[in-house]
Amino acid sequence: MSRYEDVKRELQANPKTWLVTGVAGFIGSNLLESLLKLDQTVVGLDNLSTGYQKNLDEVQTLVSPEQWTRFRFIEGDIRDLETCKNACAGVDYVLHQAALGSVPRSLADPITTNASNVTGFLNMLVAGRDAEVKSFTYAASSSTYGDHPALPKVEENIGKPLSPYAVTKYVNELYADVFARCYEFKSIGLRYFNVFGQRQNTNGAYAAVIPKWVTSLLNGEPVFINGDGESSRDFTFIENAVQANLLAATANENARNQVYNVAVGTQTTLNQLFKLITESLYASVNLKETSPIYRDFRQADVRHSLADIGKAKRLLGYQPTHEVSRGIHLACKAYLRLTGSKA
Repeated sequence: MSRYEDVKRELQANPKTWLVTGVAGFIGSNLLESLLKLDQTVVGLDNLSTGYQKNLDEVQTLVSPEQWTRFRFIEGDIRDLETCKNACAGVDYVLHQAALGSVPRSLADPITTNASNVTGFLNMLVAGRDAEVKSFTYAASSSTYGDHPALPKVEENIGKPLSPYAVTKYVNELYADVFARCYEFKSIGLRYFNVFGQRQNTNGAYAAVIPKWVTSLLNGEPVFINGDGESSRDFTFIENAVQANLLAATANENARNQVYNVAVGTQTTLNQLFKLITESLYASVNLKETSPIYRDFRQADVRHSLADIGKAKRLLGYQPTHEVSRGIHLACKAYLRLTGSKA
């Protein structure tokens, strides 16, 4: 039996109280769903700026009425220290997901990105430390690797950041390390690699590539690829990210004050991704076949990304359960349900 199965069994036998920040967002709402299904008590914090009430409403339909009573929602902002302290009170484990994502957003508005991702993160560290929570796990980012050319990406080797967003996520790691050294408050950072799946935002200027393409294809709109389509990413289905969070939260002392890659360890080009998405959709609905439209590379985009997940496997017991093709199939089914199409 995997460590993940052991952890889930232990949590069901001995439920804990969790704080999920950014709970109405994509990753946060999936963590909420998984924790409630394990009969955990969850406090959720979100200011609903990039998270949505509809995500919480959907989770409510997916858990039992009794499980839903174990959830308490706080509408508030991590930029306010007192809100963070209130949210951490009585909590065992913190899963800090709240942040302003998106490289383009950070280029357009670096000040707001910094306020949420740096000041907000520091507030959460202080609140978690003062509440003496058992563990603190936070969403780091593969953007921290910056211009370092080596593949696969290994946690100890990073380059210079390529965007304000990347700077903020690197500062998170620096603050986390300082809190371990100065206050003996050890945390774990999870460097996500292009996480995708159900409840990821499908609209807006900063929608991620997979939901944006699926929505465009279903609406008969053109799909744009920045560059030649040969840029690659280590696309990671949401279930793998959920697993990593639960493993990190319950990790032993030796695994703490570390950062870990959360990925699958495979490379997929944008051209390959487009093919996977169209094949999955064509198998389910009658769509007009189309080709992508190529345009200029986007500012601050990394050309290639691929993770070495050996450290997470070794110290956390992480074993990704969903490869890219399976994740794409499940994600497309979720988006088809949203549009009312038959999957």
